[in-house]
Amino acid sequence: MEDAENIKGNKPEYDEDDFTEDFEEEEDTRPEYMKKRVLVPSITAVIFLICGIFYSIHTVYYKSTDDAFIEGHVITIAPRVSGPVLKLNVEDNQDVKKGDFLLEIDPNDYKAKLKETKAKLEEAKASLVSSENQLVKAMSDLDFAQADYGRYAKMYAKGIASKQNYDSSLNKLTSAQSDNKSAKAKYDEITATIKKLEAEVEQEELNLSYTKIYAPSDGKITNRTVEQGNYVQVAQPLFAIVPEKMWIVANFKETQLANMKKGQPVKIKIDTYGGKKFKGEVDSIQRSTGARASLFPPENAVGSYVKIVQRVPVKIIFTEDISQYNIVPGMSVVPEVKVK
Repeated sequence: MEDAENIKGNKPEYDEDDFTEDFEEEEDTRPEYMKKRVLVPSITAVIFLICGIFYSIHTVYYKSTDDAFIEGHVITIAPRVSGPVLKLNVEDNQDVKKGDFLLEIDPNDYKAKLKETKAKLEEAKASLVSSENQLVKAMSDLDFAQADYGRYAKMYAKGIASKQNYDSSLNKLTSAQSDNKSAKAKYDEITATIKKLEAEVEQEELNLSYTKIYAPSDGKITNRTVEQGNYVQVAQPLFAIVPEKMWIVANFKETQLANMKKGQPVKIKIDTYGGKKFKGEVDSIQRSTGARASLFPPENAVGSYVKIVQRVPVKIIFTEDISQYNIVPGMSVVPEVKVK
């Protein structure tokens, strides 16, 4: 009994205020938590809605594409004659000016060929003088034979000259005509040979000049594949010169071109310079889609035709100085054209 009483006496006593405070705390915090659960999605939805509206408005006034790249003139340097490279005056990525001496192919073979052709030309000219003298003599003999035949023909008709003298004059005339014709043919042949040799001399002089290659434009050397001493062939690419002038070819979807036209301002973002926005403008729009202008255009008149949104190349030029930046053909860009 004492234990029961002790246990009963040791039973903890609870204050009613404690229960009231705990309950009040639950009542205060639970509604606040529920407010946050409702408020956060609502704010997020509003943000997404605002972003959607802004994006919709932005796409009406601006057209952009990531299918765009830097383009530029790439001038491939290739020899017009073959031979070993005697001199090479360029290095990788070297700046050159128009008219700079770049490379020389061994000219000795072409000098010898030119000398030989010139000797043949002089020989032909000497033969022409001799042939001309023979032609003059043949024409003189022909004139004499024609006059002699005329006299004997009249005398023979009157019965003064004999048949033998008449036939002899006729034979001499025939022979003189043949000699004259042969001399003229020989003269014409040598004349033609001289013209041919003169053309060969001119070509050999050109070939000799082709052994030296000069820069056709200002720019920077790139893709160099030749070394001094290499034997190069005609039309073999040796290196390329890339001028400083660059532009952009952006392949916009056909659905983006309704309001796009020449002269519209463009903001250009180049992947290499992510924090920089370059200024440009639309220069021109190609008069065919990229697929239609390709080497193998698609054949749409087939049973398996599937409509695909086509892309049209648009040329964009820079309207600011970009010489201080390392912008080269092939770089990826994202242009944004203001169409309204």
